[in-house]
Amino acid sequence: MATAHERLLLRLEWKVVRRLDGRLQGAHRTAHRGSGIDFTGLRAYSDGDDARHIDWNVTARLDEPHLRVFTEDRELTVWLVLDRSASMAAGRPGRGKHDVLAELALVLARLFGRGGNRVGALLFDTGTPRVVPPGTSRRHALRIGAELERTSGTRAGTTTDLAEMLDAAGRLARRRALIVVLSDFIGDGDWERSLQRLARRHEVVALRIVDTADDVLPEAGLIVVEDAETGEQLVVDSADPLLRVRFRAAVDARDARLAAGMRRAGVPVHRIDTDRDLAEALVEVVARTGDRSP
Repeated sequence: MATAHERLLLRLEWKVVRRLDGRLQGAHRTAHRGSGIDFTGLRAYSDGDDARHIDWNVTARLDEPHLRVFTEDRELTVWLVLDRSASMAAGRPGRGKHDVLAELALVLARLFGRGGNRVGALLFDTGTPRVVPPGTSRRHALRIGAELERTSGTRAGTTTDLAEMLDAAGRLARRRALIVVLSDFIGDGDWERSLQRLARRHEVVALRIVDTADDVLPEAGLIVVEDAETGEQLVVDSADPLLRVRFRAAVDARDARLAAGMRRAGVPVHRIDTDRDLAEALVEVVARTGDRSP
């Protein structure tokens, strides 16, 4: 009998993967642009060529500079950094941030894997991170889905250390790779510096998963507000105009800090709302990524 993540992947393959197949490969062709590992021959040196590729033995023998020529490496190593912290549980049952993250992880693992790329995953919460080593097959995508189910429980009382999550990804990806961070980016730590270090070595893309509960305070009178990360609760009057203004200002400030930090690190951030069609959201991500390509 099929497991829950097997049924989910089958549904996503019909609704999303077939629609996006091929587009993602064009947007992220390789993380090694033009410096692949397969030697194909020699040619004479021209002005502007990379001197590091000069074959000095041939150059000395022919008394003319020659370069070693390589074919472009078309395969990527992709790491999915999956935020499994408590705040990712927000949202309505069956369509919360946790559910959207699981769908995104399965779709991306399947799409990149179909192109022959190796996809690994780092599942990070406030406990011990779990790692799924890179692989390519459909069964491998299902393994990532199974690990997502196993890490559904997170420790309350501690906010997500975003810096440690990004540093963990940097320690894991030893060779240059495409790193896709899936998170709501609610947490603490000097994450911007960690992101800059990561982006210097790798191609990094951020998919920020957002639920209405992150941005909007419902007008429902007295309500109990709980910090999803720490579990702290507070009774507030959601109809209080001053409270609503302060809440909106805090949300805007949070978004501005995040956008500025991503911009300084040179990392594109794409917003994925939980109430949006997943295929439509990913088509937009691919289109925006293509627009940024040189």
